[in-house]
Amino acid sequence: MSGGTQKKEVKEKSKKSESARMPSLLRGFKDVLPGEEKYWDFVFRSVSRIAYEYNFSFINTPILEEASLFERSAGESSDVVSKEMFKFLLPKSGDEHDQRREVVLRPEGTAPVVRAYLEHGMISQPQPVKLWYIGPMFRYERPQAGRYRQHHQFGLEILGDASPLADAQIIISAYQIYKLLGLDVVFPINTIGDGACRSAYTNSLLEYFEPFSRKMCPDCRKRLKVNPLRVLDCKDERCQEFIDEAPQIVDMVCDDCRTHFVSVLEYLDELDVPYVLNPRLVRGFDYYTRTTFEVFLASEYEDKGLRATALTGGGRYDGLAEMIGGKQVPGVGFGQGIERIIISLKEHGDVAICNRECDVFVAQLGNEAKRKALGLYERLRAEGIRVAESFSKDGLSAQLDRANKLNSKLAVILGQKEILDGTVIIRDMVSGIQEEINYDKLMTEIKRRLKSVSENGGGIRVDDCVDHATDTSEEFETIDDVSLDENVLDGKEVDR
Repeated sequence: MSGGTQKKEVKEKSKKSESARMPSLLRGFKDVLPGEEKYWDFVFRSVSRIAYEYNFSFINTPILEEASLFERSAGESSDVVSKEMFKFLLPKSGDEHDQRREVVLRPEGTAPVVRAYLEHGMISQPQPVKLWYIGPMFRYERPQAGRYRQHHQFGLEILGDASPLADAQIIISAYQIYKLLGLDVVFPINTIGDGACRSAYTNSLLEYFEPFSRKMCPDCRKRLKVNPLRVLDCKDERCQEFIDEAPQIVDMVCDDCRTHFVSVLEYLDELDVPYVLNPRLVRGFDYYTRTTFEVFLASEYEDKGLRATALTGGGRYDGLAEMIGGKQVPGVGFGQGIERIIISLKEHGDVAICNRECDVFVAQLGNEAKRKALGLYERLRAEGIRVAESFSKDGLSAQLDRANKLNSKLAVILGQKEILDGTVIIRDMVSGIQEEINYDKLMTEIKRRLKSVSENGGGIRVDDCVDHATDTSEEFETIDDVSLDENVLDGKEVDR
């Protein structure tokens, strides 16, 4: 057999093997499995509660956006634009509007929100417009703990308000979210001035760093040519000794920017928000102006300072709307990666997040009882009662084991005898005591027993917590404000 024939056979075998292989998860992506659900649900409910309490309205923008939206806003020198965007050309179609258009999977949430604000005429609405979002973002970066090529992010944005109070409100809202999540955080904060005073500072940085450029990392050598301010954001050890001695922008900002920054700090002092001044702090995107901040776990910041890994950051971006082709609109906001928050909840959270629980478990024995149990399940669900079942199992023991794992308060048992007698067995899953009652009285009896459990500190229902989150007549700052033996946050029971 010739060498060419052998190579062809090997190649064909390789193709067959590849086609037979089951597709697997792509590198840098993550499946969120049922065991993680309680954390995602806890974060979503906490964020949405604070967002609505501070009068933010929900917005949802598409995952796919024009590439120019981020190239104009984030800046060519940013890592996101230069290295990390999933960018491609739309395929040819009959629509001339789409021909050869370059698009990206959105890498961050702020620019799309501003684009939607401009495109849908929100600038003509009463200002400011306060918006919040949650959804997936995409960055083609090296995967590491808490950082995936598809990650999820929530964010809060205030558009149409240039006052320092708006800056403070964003930071205060963020602080309340972390507080509700049970995370002790601190906010390093700085001002990077506006376009006018920052220009002088940029020239000062360039003059300072130029003699050391050959000793700096390759990325920073590029940044010196495009945006010297971003050198301050470098984490490479080769650059740190030069960064530590660099000029500070607080010494060069104009009077208006300095007054704005002082006012922000005064508002934070008024509410005892924990912050520290960091004159080296800048943000990775070119659209930031004036107030910039990051968020660290307080314990990690105390141990490592700026060498610790930030949870997130945010700041003011008064020039962003103009960068993408709109009118000048002041804005301020922040965004937080959910995967990183969940890691922190597992390692540092003060709130114990319980697994999903139910009030009533419906058990059955026999086909006729199964049909009756299915109707009962729907009745209980329609009444707003948290109900569970295991209709695929026929044995009563296996069903009650499932009820115990779900921490069910009550079990309702239907069998052939109960069907004939028009009765049902109701079992207290804590004491094990069970009682046979008339089927027609079941709903009344269940509600009576659940009310008794709640009055004795057993918790409140999901619907009650959702009402608290949206009812402006009730004000809760933290879960401590709910006076129960076992605190409940939006339907998830938690212990302090």
